[in-house]
Amino acid sequence: MTLNAWFRPSGSLAQDGWDVVVGPALDGWRYSGLRIASADGDVPPLPAGDLERMVVPLAGERFIVHVDGERYELAGRASPFAGPADVLVAGSGTEVRISGTGSVAVAEAPTAVPVPAAVLRAGSIPVELRGAGATSRQVHNFGVPGALRADRLIVCEVITPAGNWSSYPAHKHDEQRPDESALEEIYWFAAAPAAGAPADADAFALFATTSSDAGSIETTALVRTGDVALVPFGYHGPAAAPPGVDLYYLNVMAGPGEREWRIRDHPAQGWLRETWAGEAVDPRLPYPRRSVR
Repeated sequence: MTLNAWFRPSGSLAQDGWDVVVGPALDGWRYSGLRIASADGDVPPLPAGDLERMVVPLAGERFIVHVDGERYELAGRASPFAGPADVLVAGSGTEVRISGTGSVAVAEAPTAVPVPAAVLRAGSIPVELRGAGATSRQVHNFGVPGALRADRLIVCEVITPAGNWSSYPAHKHDEQRPDESALEEIYWFAAAPAAGAPADADAFALFATTSSDAGSIETTALVRTGDVALVPFGYHGPAAAPPGVDLYYLNVMAGPGEREWRIRDHPAQGWLRETWAGEAVDPRLPYPRRSVR
Protein backbone atom coordinates (compact mmCIF):
# COMPACT_ATOMS: atom_id res chain seq x y z
CA MET A 1 0.00 0.00 0.00
CA THR A 2 1.39 3.37 -1.08
CA LEU A 3 0.23 6.55 0.63
CA ASN A 4 -2.02 8.61 -1.68
CA ALA A 5 -1.75 6.09 -4.53
CA TRP A 6 -5.40 6.82 -5.42
CA PHE A 7 -5.11 10.62 -5.13
CA ARG A 8 -4.68 12.70 -8.30
CA PRO A 9 -3.62 16.36 -8.01
CA SER A 10 -5.15 18.99 -10.27
CA GLY A 11 -3.84 18.71 -13.84
CA SER A 12 -2.60 15.13 -13.54
CA LEU A 13 -5.67 13.65 -15.25
CA ALA A 14 -5.88 16.13 -18.16
CA GLN A 15 -6.43 14.49 -21.54
CA ASP A 16 -7.70 15.35 -25.03
CA GLY A 17 -8.99 18.82 -24.18
CA TRP A 18 -10.47 17.80 -20.82
CA ASP A 19 -9.11 19.00 -17.46
CA VAL A 20 -10.01 15.64 -15.90
CA VAL A 21 -10.64 12.22 -17.41
CA VAL A 22 -11.36 9.27 -15.11
CA GLY A 23 -12.34 5.98 -16.69
CA PRO A 24 -11.36 2.37 -17.38
CA ALA A 25 -8.02 3.42 -18.86
CA LEU A 26 -6.88 3.92 -15.25
CA ASP A 27 -5.44 0.70 -13.86
CA GLY A 28 -7.84 -0.91 -11.41
CA TRP A 29 -10.82 1.30 -12.34
CA ARG A 30 -13.92 -0.27 -13.92
CA TYR A 31 -17.38 1.11 -13.22
CA SER A 32 -17.47 4.91 -12.93
CA GLY A 33 -16.08 7.83 -14.87
CA LEU A 34 -15.77 11.60 -14.79
CA ARG A 35 -14.81 14.36 -17.19
CA ILE A 36 -14.33 18.04 -16.32
CA ALA A 37 -13.96 20.73 -18.97
CA SER A 38 -13.14 24.43 -18.83
CA ALA A 39 -15.30 25.67 -21.68
CA ASP A 40 -15.24 28.76 -23.85
CA GLY A 41 -17.44 27.51 -26.64
CA ASP A 42 -17.64 23.86 -27.66
CA VAL A 43 -16.54 21.08 -25.32
CA PRO A 44 -14.91 18.04 -26.98
CA PRO A 45 -17.79 15.89 -28.30
CA LEU A 46 -18.74 12.66 -26.58
CA PRO A 47 -19.55 9.91 -29.09
CA ALA A 48 -22.33 7.38 -28.71
CA GLY A 49 -21.34 4.18 -26.96
CA ASP A 50 -22.20 1.88 -24.08
CA LEU A 51 -22.05 4.71 -21.56
CA GLU A 52 -24.67 6.73 -19.73
CA ARG A 53 -23.80 10.29 -18.74
CA MET A 54 -24.91 13.09 -16.43
CA VAL A 55 -24.02 16.67 -17.32
CA VAL A 56 -23.52 18.98 -14.31
CA PRO A 57 -22.68 22.68 -14.81
CA LEU A 58 -20.12 23.70 -12.19
CA ALA A 59 -19.75 27.40 -13.02
CA GLY A 60 -21.12 29.53 -15.85
CA GLU A 61 -24.40 31.13 -16.82
CA ARG A 62 -25.74 28.40 -19.09
CA PHE A 63 -24.75 25.39 -21.18
CA ILE A 64 -26.35 24.05 -24.34
CA VAL A 65 -26.40 20.25 -24.58
CA HIS A 66 -27.35 18.28 -27.68
CA VAL A 67 -28.26 14.62 -27.13
CA ASP A 68 -28.46 12.88 -30.51
CA GLY A 69 -29.22 16.30 -31.98
CA GLU A 70 -32.00 17.23 -29.54
CA ARG A 71 -31.25 20.56 -27.86
CA TYR A 72 -31.42 21.20 -24.10
CA GLU A 73 -30.50 24.39 -22.24
CA LEU A 74 -29.09 24.06 -18.72
CA ALA A 75 -29.05 26.99 -16.30
CA GLY A 76 -25.72 27.25 -14.52
CA ARG A 77 -24.54 29.08 -11.42
CA ALA A 78 -21.82 31.45 -10.31
CA SER A 79 -19.74 28.70 -8.70
CA PRO A 80 -20.16 25.20 -7.23
CA PHE A 81 -20.99 26.89 -3.92
CA ALA A 82 -23.95 28.86 -5.33
CA GLY A 83 -26.69 26.25 -4.88
CA PRO A 84 -27.82 23.66 -7.44
CA ALA A 85 -27.67 23.98 -11.23
CA ASP A 86 -29.80 22.21 -13.84
CA VAL A 87 -28.61 18.64 -14.51
CA LEU A 88 -29.14 16.41 -17.57
CA VAL A 89 -28.97 12.65 -18.00
CA ALA A 90 -28.16 11.15 -21.42
CA GLY A 91 -28.72 7.44 -21.78
CA SER A 92 -26.49 4.76 -23.23
CA GLY A 93 -26.09 4.83 -27.00
CA THR A 94 -26.43 8.60 -27.43
CA GLU A 95 -23.99 11.21 -28.69
CA VAL A 96 -23.55 14.24 -26.41
CA ARG A 97 -22.33 17.68 -27.47
CA ILE A 98 -21.90 20.53 -24.97
CA SER A 99 -21.19 24.22 -25.47
CA GLY A 100 -20.97 27.16 -23.09
CA THR A 101 -18.60 29.29 -21.08
CA GLY A 102 -17.41 28.16 -17.69
CA SER A 103 -16.79 24.77 -16.11
CA VAL A 104 -18.85 21.63 -16.66
CA ALA A 105 -18.70 18.06 -15.36
CA VAL A 106 -19.80 14.88 -17.12
CA ALA A 107 -20.26 11.77 -14.99
CA GLU A 108 -20.12 8.44 -16.87
CA ALA A 109 -20.82 4.76 -16.26
CA PRO A 110 -20.59 1.79 -18.63
CA THR A 111 -23.97 0.24 -19.47
CA ALA A 112 -25.83 -0.96 -22.55
CA VAL A 113 -29.24 -0.27 -20.93
CA PRO A 114 -30.66 2.99 -22.31
CA VAL A 115 -32.70 5.53 -20.37
CA PRO A 116 -34.47 8.54 -21.90
CA ALA A 117 -32.69 11.89 -21.90
CA ALA A 118 -34.08 14.12 -19.15
CA VAL A 119 -33.36 17.37 -17.33
CA LEU A 120 -33.83 18.04 -13.62
CA ARG A 121 -34.17 21.77 -13.06
CA ALA A 122 -32.29 23.41 -10.20
CA GLY A 123 -35.48 24.34 -8.35
CA SER A 124 -36.60 20.71 -8.26
CA ILE A 125 -33.34 19.18 -7.04
CA PRO A 126 -33.71 17.61 -3.58
CA VAL A 127 -31.50 19.54 -1.11
CA GLU A 128 -30.62 17.57 2.01
CA LEU A 129 -29.09 19.06 5.16
CA ARG A 130 -27.15 16.11 6.52
CA GLY A 131 -25.56 15.80 9.94
CA ALA A 132 -25.69 18.40 12.72
CA GLY A 133 -23.45 20.90 14.45
CA ALA A 134 -19.90 20.73 13.13
CA THR A 135 -20.81 17.81 10.85
CA SER A 136 -23.54 19.76 9.03
CA ARG A 137 -23.30 19.77 5.25
CA GLN A 138 -25.56 20.42 2.27
CA VAL A 139 -26.18 17.64 -0.25
CA HIS A 140 -27.72 18.11 -3.71
CA ASN A 141 -29.30 14.74 -4.51
CA PHE A 142 -29.95 15.16 -8.23
CA GLY A 143 -28.47 11.90 -9.50
CA VAL A 144 -29.67 9.42 -6.90
CA PRO A 145 -32.48 6.83 -7.09
CA GLY A 146 -35.77 8.69 -6.88
CA ALA A 147 -34.45 11.81 -8.65
CA LEU A 148 -32.94 11.51 -12.14
CA ARG A 149 -33.51 8.08 -13.64
CA ALA A 150 -30.37 6.17 -14.63
CA ASP A 151 -29.25 2.58 -14.99
CA ARG A 152 -25.91 2.74 -13.15
CA LEU A 153 -24.89 6.25 -12.16
CA ILE A 154 -25.33 7.66 -8.67
CA VAL A 155 -24.23 11.29 -8.57
CA CYS A 156 -24.55 14.05 -5.97
CA GLU A 157 -22.64 17.07 -4.70
CA VAL A 158 -21.79 18.19 -1.18
CA ILE A 159 -21.03 21.63 0.25
CA THR A 160 -19.24 21.68 3.61
CA PRO A 161 -19.15 25.10 5.34
CA ALA A 162 -15.90 26.43 6.74
CA GLY A 163 -14.87 24.64 9.92
CA ASN A 164 -17.17 21.63 9.38
CA TRP A 165 -16.58 17.96 8.65
CA SER A 166 -18.31 15.78 6.05
CA SER A 167 -18.01 12.21 4.78
CA TYR A 168 -18.00 11.59 8.51
CA PRO A 169 -18.41 9.15 10.08
CA ALA A 170 -16.16 7.44 7.56
CA HIS A 171 -18.07 4.76 5.67
CA LYS A 172 -17.64 2.21 2.93
CA HIS A 173 -19.54 0.55 0.09
CA ASP A 174 -17.23 -2.09 -1.36
CA GLU A 175 -19.17 -5.34 -0.78
CA GLN A 176 -22.40 -6.51 -2.40
CA ARG A 177 -24.58 -7.66 0.51
CA PRO A 178 -28.04 -6.88 1.93
CA ASP A 179 -26.78 -3.93 3.99
CA GLU A 180 -24.13 -2.64 1.56
CA SER A 181 -23.63 -1.87 -2.14
CA ALA A 182 -20.43 -2.41 -4.12
CA LEU A 183 -19.70 1.01 -5.64
CA GLU A 184 -16.58 2.76 -6.89
CA GLU A 185 -16.56 6.45 -5.96
CA ILE A 186 -14.91 9.56 -7.39
CA TYR A 187 -14.46 12.81 -5.44
CA TRP A 188 -13.76 15.99 -7.42
CA PHE A 189 -12.93 18.88 -5.08
CA ALA A 190 -13.27 22.64 -5.06
CA ALA A 191 -12.23 24.90 -2.18
CA ALA A 192 -12.86 28.62 -1.82
CA PRO A 193 -12.40 31.34 0.81
CA ALA A 194 -15.53 31.55 2.95
CA ALA A 195 -17.47 34.72 3.69
CA GLY A 196 -15.23 37.09 5.63
CA ALA A 197 -11.96 35.48 4.52
CA PRO A 198 -9.50 37.34 2.26
CA ALA A 199 -10.02 36.61 -1.42
CA ASP A 200 -6.40 35.41 -1.67
CA ALA A 201 -6.62 33.07 1.33
CA ASP A 202 -5.07 29.62 0.81
CA ALA A 203 -8.14 27.54 0.03
CA PHE A 204 -7.53 23.90 0.97
CA ALA A 205 -9.20 21.12 2.89
CA LEU A 206 -8.36 17.63 4.18
CA PHE A 207 -9.47 14.22 2.94
CA ALA A 208 -8.71 10.68 4.09
CA THR A 209 -9.41 7.05 3.23
CA THR A 210 -8.43 3.86 5.07
CA SER A 211 -8.37 0.17 4.26
CA SER A 212 -11.14 -2.40 4.58
CA ASP A 213 -11.30 -6.15 3.99
CA ALA A 214 -11.88 -5.39 0.29
CA GLY A 215 -8.46 -3.80 -0.19
CA SER A 216 -5.60 -1.70 1.12
CA ILE A 217 -5.84 2.06 0.62
CA GLU A 218 -4.50 5.07 2.48
CA THR A 219 -5.18 8.63 1.44
CA THR A 220 -4.20 11.53 3.67
CA ALA A 221 -4.22 14.61 1.50
CA LEU A 222 -4.53 18.36 1.41
CA VAL A 223 -7.10 18.94 -1.33
CA ARG A 224 -7.57 22.04 -3.48
CA THR A 225 -9.74 22.93 -6.45
CA GLY A 226 -9.36 20.43 -9.27
CA ASP A 227 -7.95 17.58 -7.19
CA VAL A 228 -9.48 14.10 -7.51
CA ALA A 229 -9.64 11.27 -4.97
CA LEU A 230 -10.50 7.80 -6.23
CA VAL A 231 -12.10 5.28 -3.87
CA PRO A 232 -12.15 1.78 -5.37
CA PHE A 233 -12.72 0.28 -1.90
CA GLY A 234 -12.14 1.10 1.74
CA TYR A 235 -13.53 3.55 4.27
CA HIS A 236 -13.64 7.12 2.98
CA GLY A 237 -13.76 10.23 5.09
CA PRO A 238 -13.52 12.53 6.78
CA ALA A 239 -13.45 15.52 4.46
CA ALA A 240 -12.67 18.50 6.68
CA ALA A 241 -13.01 22.18 5.76
CA PRO A 242 -10.68 24.38 7.82
CA PRO A 243 -11.86 27.67 9.31
CA GLY A 244 -12.21 30.28 6.57
CA VAL A 245 -12.53 27.79 3.69
CA ASP A 246 -15.69 26.28 2.19
CA LEU A 247 -15.35 22.83 0.62
CA TYR A 248 -17.29 21.36 -2.32
CA TYR A 249 -17.06 17.93 -3.85
CA LEU A 250 -18.83 16.16 -6.67
CA ASN A 251 -19.38 12.45 -6.01
CA VAL A 252 -19.74 9.94 -8.85
CA MET A 253 -20.54 6.32 -7.99
CA ALA A 254 -21.30 3.17 -9.96
CA GLY A 255 -20.78 -0.54 -9.49
CA PRO A 256 -21.56 -4.01 -10.78
CA GLY A 257 -24.86 -4.45 -8.93
CA GLU A 258 -28.17 -2.65 -8.71
CA ARG A 259 -28.30 1.14 -8.54
CA GLU A 260 -28.54 1.43 -4.78
CA TRP A 261 -26.53 3.38 -2.18
CA ARG A 262 -26.14 1.25 0.93
CA ILE A 263 -23.24 2.05 3.25
CA ARG A 264 -21.64 0.74 6.41
CA ASP A 265 -19.98 3.12 8.84
CA HIS A 266 -16.48 2.64 10.19
CA PRO A 267 -17.06 0.54 13.32
CA ALA A 268 -15.21 3.03 15.55
CA GLN A 269 -17.06 6.09 14.20
CA GLY A 270 -20.69 5.12 13.60
CA TRP A 271 -21.69 6.21 17.12
CA LEU A 272 -21.48 9.82 15.93
CA ARG A 273 -24.79 9.59 14.09
CA GLU A 274 -26.57 9.05 17.39
CA THR A 275 -25.50 12.51 18.57
CA TRP A 276 -27.16 14.37 15.70
CA ALA A 277 -30.66 14.16 17.18
CA GLY A 278 -29.58 16.44 20.03
CA GLU A 279 -27.86 19.08 17.86
CA ALA A 280 -29.13 21.76 15.50
CA VAL A 281 -28.08 21.97 11.87
CA ASP A 282 -25.47 24.66 11.19
CA PRO A 283 -27.52 27.90 10.76
CA ARG A 284 -25.39 28.91 7.75
CA LEU A 285 -27.18 26.21 5.74
CA PRO A 286 -28.72 25.95 3.26
CA TYR A 287 -26.52 28.05 1.01
CA PRO A 288 -28.97 29.82 -1.31
CA ARG A 289 -29.29 29.42 -5.05
CA ARG A 290 -27.38 32.31 -6.68
CA SER A 291 -27.21 33.02 -10.39
CA VAL A 292 -24.20 34.25 -12.36
CA ARG A 293 -23.63 37.95 -11.90
